[in-house]
Amino acid sequence: MGSEQVSNNHIDEQEVDKVVERKEFVFQSKLPDIYIPNHLPLHTYCFENLREHGSRPCLIDGPTGREWTYEEVEQTARRVGAGFHHRLGLQKGQVIMLLLQNSPEFIFSFLGASFIGAVSTTANPFCTSAEIEKQARASGARAILTQSAFAGKVKSYCEENNIHLIIVDTISPDGPHPNEYKHFWDLVGTQGEENNLPEANITPDDVVALPYSSGTTGLPKGVMLTHKSLVTSVAQQVDGENPNLYFNSEDVILCVLPLFHIYSLNSVLLCALRVGAAILVMPKFDIYMLMELVQKYKVTIAPFVPPIVLAIAKNPDMDKYDLSSVRVVLSGAAPMGKDLEDAVRAKLPNAKLGQGYGMTEAGPVLAMCLAFAKSPWM
Repeated sequence: MGSEQVSNNHIDEQEVDKVVERKEFVFQSKLPDIYIPNHLPLHTYCFENLREHGSRPCLIDGPTGREWTYEEVEQTARRVGAGFHHRLGLQKGQVIMLLLQNSPEFIFSFLGASFIGAVSTTANPFCTSAEIEKQARASGARAILTQSAFAGKVKSYCEENNIHLIIVDTISPDGPHPNEYKHFWDLVGTQGEENNLPEANITPDDVVALPYSSGTTGLPKGVMLTHKSLVTSVAQQVDGENPNLYFNSEDVILCVLPLFHIYSLNSVLLCALRVGAAILVMPKFDIYMLMELVQKYKVTIAPFVPPIVLAIAKNPDMDKYDLSSVRVVLSGAAPMGKDLEDAVRAKLPNAKLGQGYGMTEAGPVLAMCLAFAKSPWM
């Protein structure tokens, strides 16, 4: 009886086709198709136009004002990669944790790991020790780079598990004793060591980044992003005759959103490197420092999240600063309502304002405001 009932209720797809008109919907972008060089390793793709941009400013450290050209960043990243391999023993496919606020060292380390085929797992240094240890253990991190203020959170874990602990800054009062850590710049080596990289034989499907995301439920989980996936994502944003996100080599792009989140890592750092723009690095959000730096360096691209947009819109001293250089305000990570959009448009009348949507698991960008295109679609 049971099997007969199942048989009678069985849905025959051929019968369904006779009575149901099947339709296939393909959504075609209004923007032209582009060539995606996703056979390239991520670092090769980012520095593909190095000959054109080599002498241009690449990184500007907001707190100190120190600048690095594209040629200097590429060479330093290769030295860091060589140091990771020869001084820490890091091999292709092995993981290094970047437990860092925004800093030049974060960028050198991420790119250096890419050069040797290693994987960067990015972590929020303001998480608890237990949360950081959980990510370090799950990712299999062989080394942890951090600032001295956060070293105490992972010191015991590193000692117990024979993990390299590397400090990128000077020692804070709460940090470890000088004899208890390795310093980042001691790993970099001298000029010429950038040519001493190991043969990594990187393939497009090799993992290059391992950010952690909670998705919609549960505890954070590692998201395996390959060289191919990140190259594809960046290309879809900034490459082609009419890129969806029009950055160019004359731009100064503000990097205040944390690089340990995929939004900033992908749509700020990697997109900026690809087009040869200058990246102005801020370690954390401070509204007055932000306005001072925008004015000083004539920032043109301002990637934000709604709370920062709100802080700008409501700041009573904003009119004291010249922010007229900003031509694009990009908001993401959370929706921004119309009232807030209208308020910030009144404060930054020269800027195009729009939003993007993505997820770490999507690699990450899924949609971008077409007003940001070189030839906008409104």
